[in-house]
Amino acid sequence: MENEILNEQTIKLGAKLSGKEEAVRYVGGILVDNGYVETEYVEKMLEREEVTSTYMGNYVAIPHGTEDSKNTVTKTGISIVTIPDGVDFGSGNTVKVLIGIAGKGDEHLEVLSKIAIICSEEENIQKMIDADSSEQILALFDEVE
Repeated sequence: MENEILNEQTIKLGAKLSGKEEAVRYVGGILVDNGYVETEYVEKMLEREEVTSTYMGNYVAIPHGTEDSKNTVTKTGISIVTIPDGVDFGSGNTVKVLIGIAGKGDEHLEVLSKIAIICSEEENIQKMIDADSSEQILALFDEVE
């Protein structure tokens, strides 16, 4: 994956977050801080969660903005946050890996397919949770073509 989309600055390991809203704001804030999205995008990520949870199973959630938030995306990017202790995402779901996505045009579809491939292997999810460096997570994404 090109380092413009995911890099050491967009990966945060070992976060301690108290709830779903804080988690979505945190993962969205990384996208804002790294110039992928405008601040309003984070509100649209929270709106999306109200409509339907972005919890995917296997301790993974993929928060992203609503359809009408595309104009607040500057460039395609993803942020990854690991929460080893987990965060309650509602309905009895615990999230340990948060992957925030901002897609410009249709670019996010390629990013999503890469994430789907990685997250389809429980072993990869565990590797992300256990990672003690951003490089370990970047290496996982580099393995998928």
